[in-house]
Amino acid sequence: MSNFLAILIDGAIYASWLFLVAAGLTVIYGVMRVLNMAHGSFYAIGAYSAASLVGWYFSGERGDPYWAYLLLPACALVAGAIVGIAIEQGLLRFLHGRDEILMVIVTYALLLILEDATKLIWGVDPYFAYQPYRLLGQTAVGEGLRFANYDLALIAVSILIGLGAWFALNRTNKGRLLRAVIHDREIAVAMGVNVNAMFAATFAIGAVLGALAGALTAPAISVTPGIGVEVIVLAFAVVVVGGLGSIGGAAAGAVLVGLSRSFAVHVAPEVELFVIYGVMFLVLAIRPQGLFGQTLARRI
Repeated sequence: MSNFLAILIDGAIYASWLFLVAAGLTVIYGVMRVLNMAHGSFYAIGAYSAASLVGWYFSGERGDPYWAYLLLPACALVAGAIVGIAIEQGLLRFLHGRDEILMVIVTYALLLILEDATKLIWGVDPYFAYQPYRLLGQTAVGEGLRFANYDLALIAVSILIGLGAWFALNRTNKGRLLRAVIHDREIAVAMGVNVNAMFAATFAIGAVLGALAGALTAPAISVTPGIGVEVIVLAFAVVVVGGLGSIGGAAAGAVLVGLSRSFAVHVAPEVELFVIYGVMFLVLAIRPQGLFGQTLARRI
């Protein structure tokens, strides 16, 4: 029983992290049809920004340590918005409507550029921001199982972000306009929707979500060069399993991948490295568009 509980909770924690990483990627693709390979760099920039600011905050007596939890989303909002708007307005707006393969190549080049930029800004030494992680302590679950409260809190955060994204898309006027752009870009333009502004806002939101995932993860990891490249591969696997462009699909894909990996870690750790891609292979073999993906009509 305790082993089953450990698999379930570990899987939920890992799934919450995967969803945080994949949410921004699937939002950008769903609206702009851009598979943004630079999303991993947004994650890295958020992590580095948070680790730097949290390290500075705890390096001296600067008040209540719990204020550090506000620094994490603040870093993501500022860093993600600045980088996202700069990239969209400075480059991608000139490429709207281009072939999706070209956009993959362009954003992959951005990933490489931003990876080197983070090394120039923060260097190659690891950054640690463990204080917020340790500050919340641990909780005993079952017999002999203890989990960090920070990890458990990430589950709640990911659920709130998922519900917030659903509410914004389905219960607000801006969300309905965005869904119109997703459904048919040309008709939306004909009806007076400022599609370019929608694209800029969407890319900035996606960048902020990517940076938020990095900022919230920073207290639990060692922030080192290359984390953005590792993350984009996992995020891509999740959104492909769930269905490109679907928030619900990203959540379902994250849960499926998270629980599968947790099961492998506890039962067969030798296949842990392969289970994520095994799940992706099985899903795509049965349903090529992903669990919640829609088969789009081909325009001739």
